[in-house]
Amino acid sequence: MSGALMTAEMNEQPAVLGRLAERFDDHAARVRAIVPDRLAGVAFLARGSSDNAAVYGRYLCELAGGRPAGLVAPSLLTLYHARVDYEGYLVVALSQSGATPEIVTVCERLRAAGARTVAVVNDAGSPLAHAVEAVVPIEAGEERAVPATKTVTGQLLAVAAVASALGPVPFDGAALAALPGEVHALLDDPAEPRALAEWLAGAERLFVVARGLLYPAALEAALKVKETARIFAEGMSVADFRHGPIAAVDEHVPVLALAHAGPSQNDVRDLVAALVERRVPVRALMLPPTLPEAVAPIPAVVRAQQLALALTLARGLDPDAPAGISKVTKTH
Repeated sequence: MSGALMTAEMNEQPAVLGRLAERFDDHAARVRAIVPDRLAGVAFLARGSSDNAAVYGRYLCELAGGRPAGLVAPSLLTLYHARVDYEGYLVVALSQSGATPEIVTVCERLRAAGARTVAVVNDAGSPLAHAVEAVVPIEAGEERAVPATKTVTGQLLAVAAVASALGPVPFDGAALAALPGEVHALLDDPAEPRALAEWLAGAERLFVVARGLLYPAALEAALKVKETARIFAEGMSVADFRHGPIAAVDEHVPVLALAHAGPSQNDVRDLVAALVERRVPVRALMLPPTLPEAVAPIPAVVRAQQLALALTLARGLDPDAPAGISKVTKTH
């Protein structure tokens, strides 16, 4: 139960991100070449951790492209056989393995319905890669631990390249160049996630909250804690949390808030203050201020991985092979 596989793959992230950053413009150009002349919108297709990366892409693509962006509901096509016109849409399919039958099938159907299609995959030879017109390969190498780590942060940076193909993004080349070093520094300093793990070791429930561009990182943090440490964790927008779920927290239900010095920081700060006043156990996890908010979800996800690893080990569980899940989930 050492978590050796998960740890090793987490530690590969600076190198994976560095390679993606170096090829960022090439990936963006490959996507730009297939974007419809009159772009109607962007639709993301994914499951699991890839779905959380898709939420990040939805935010960035709508910011950059000025067109609506959203998430595909796969069951509409696989179970209900919906007939939808996707003419003018760019569909971005994300899958670490590229082998989930449902994602491949839906992508093929959306392409037949008029969409231009892009795949963000780790394996450029996978079935999903062969079903699309353009591939953005993560090339993170084999991932043996069941919890996805290096492929998730790789997907985040890859969908940022997709967004930059559509228009100006809220970060520059200097931020991309600095990202691998910032992630390396976080991996070299696990003190904060270990302290959070000690704080959460006896918890059975957890809310992870954020706002705006950091919201996808809250979703991924909650998923990692659920699948590894067996704590019922839920990732939420700060705004949605105030619309009802806040009533479910008390002195026995902790809240972890992801924060960055961006447009959402006041909302997060106000929520933390309100929870402190109600004596709800709450901690704010600050992200590196040297990176713009638009790329801060990547180090936030790295911190979430560190927390999940430390918390799982503290609870006497094996983070490399959580019970009940496998590396490739064969949904249809």
